[in-house]
Formats: sequence, C-alpha cells, structure tokens
Amino acid sequence: MQTILGSGGAIGTPLAKELKFFSDHIRLVARNPVQVNGDDELVIADLTNYQQTDLAVAGSSVVYLTVGLPYDIKTWQNSWPLVMSNVIEACLKHSARLVFLDNVYMYAESEIPHMTEKSRINPSSKKGKVRATLPEMIFAAVKDRGLEALIARSADFYGPSVKSSPLAIMVIDEYRKGNKAFWQADVSKLHAFTYIPDAAKATALLGNTPDAFGEIWHLPTSSEKLNGKEFIEKIAFEMNVKPRYYILTKLMMRVIGIFVPIVKEIREMAYQYDRDYVFDSSKFEERFSYKPVSYDEGIKNTVHAQP
Repeated sequence: MQTILGSGGAIGTPLAKELKFFSDHIRLVARNPVQVNGDDELVIADLTNYQQTDLAVAGSSVVYLTVGLPYDIKTWQNSWPLVMSNVIEACLKHSARLVFLDNVYMYAESEIPHMTEKSRINPSSKKGKVRATLPEMIFAAVKDRGLEALIARSADFYGPSVKSSPLAIMVIDEYRKGNKAFWQADVSKLHAFTYIPDAAKATALLGNTPDAFGEIWHLPTSSEKLNGKEFIEKIAFEMNVKPRYYILTKLMMRVIGIFVPIVKEIREMAYQYDRDYVFDSSKFEERFSYKPVSYDEGIKNTVHAQP
C-alpha cells in the first residue's frame, strides 16, 4: 500500500493517479480526503496528532508527505516540527519508506540563481529556517535510526487546477477577472516553475525506486530560461488578452501587508523574485532519462484546463 499524507495539497490528486501504476491500494490521508481513483482508501487525520498519524501510516510500504500547512509563520513554527516528528516515528514503527515533498526556502539567497541538490543551506527568512530543520530531522533518522527516506524538492508549482500557484495568482486569475496581472519585485529576472504533472510522475517514480532513497532529488523542471515578462506574455497570448501588468514592489508589499496578512507573509520571500531563480533538475533527468514539459505546453494546458 502507498499512502499520501496531505492528499488535499496541490500534488495530491495527480500523485494519487500516478501511484496507481505502482500499487492497487492507495490511501489518501487529509483532514477532508476526497476520492481520486474511485477505489482509494480515505483516512481522516490530523498529522499534528501522533495517534492519528500512526493509524494513517500503519500498513504502508511507502509514505508521501505532501501536506501544505496554512501560509502563516506561527503555524509553520508550531506545526511543521511536530508533523515531521510524528511522521518519522510512524514510518519507523511500521517500516515504511518516506518521501518528503520539499521546497527551496532553505537555500541561501546566493544560491537562488542556480539551485542544485548541493546548494548551500542558509535561509534568510523565518519560513526558510523552519523548512531547513525538516531535512535535518529526516537525515538524522536515516543515519541514526535506519529510516529509509528521500527528499523530492520542487521549484514553485504551476499546472492545471493548481490554485495556489504563483502563476495562477499573479497572472491567470487576474486576467480571468479582467484585471492587470502583477509580478513581484522585478519582472526582468529569470524564474523557474515546476509543472505539477511532471512533479507527480517524478515523485511516484522516486518512491518506487529503492536505490533513490537516502538522497535529495530536484523534481524535473524545464531548463528554459524565461523571465517574468515572458511568462506574462505567454499566458496573455494563450488567454487572448493584452499582456498588461504592474510590479508589486517590496515597498508596496510592506504597506499592503499592514492590512492584508497574506501579503505580509509573502514579503519575506520576495528575494526569490529580485534575482534570477534557476532550478537545476539535471540529476533526476539524467538518472531517469526524463524530459520535462516545456513552458509553452505547460502554460497552454494550464490556461485551458477545466476550472
């Protein structure tokens, strides 16, 4: 049995579909799990509760931790270490392999222009500091307690039905409302985005490749070099609208953040938009002979997907 903890997140549905190629028994775990394949086992659980986590993991051969906590620093500080501790303990108890879906928040600012699996860990943000503790917990358990685990790390997501994608929030949704798009900090800087169907296929493949464990893997992401303006123009073309946009500057975020909590939360991550952001997934691509979807195809599929 293969289990997704946090199946309601952005990758949950496509990952559940991909896992059917490897297992007939898929368990989806969330506060409000929803059927994907028609025969999934649904389990309601709060991963901050060890007993519920233990029951959710019991009987699993591979566990995928893909939970997305509310984008709030206090929630992250209070809940992420507890969730990770509970999942590690449950995986050890039930001899389950762990696949953790991670992001790039822990990398040093100087690494953002070319991120690899060996990039230096030195987060400048509060959220990055929380995220940096999680791989430490995993690999300490690998080294000292025999946990089998790997980290699947992704750039910013985008893709069909991914509502939390920066491309959806900043561009697609705004154009659908007849508004101008916006971009953070500097529209001339390069930015990489991981296409969610690619991420799901790769995560399922990693979880079912025994010799992939014990390592960090960047999920397949197009190596095309596009800046914010070019992303906006490609999306506008697919939506048949004029590529109108404005820049959400750090000063604007500071002012708006006084009244809009989510803007306050994203402001500390604006450094990822004021410089080139290049995500290198060549390790995965070479190991698995995998070619990521191009931005043209990914944007077309995303824009024209059913809401």
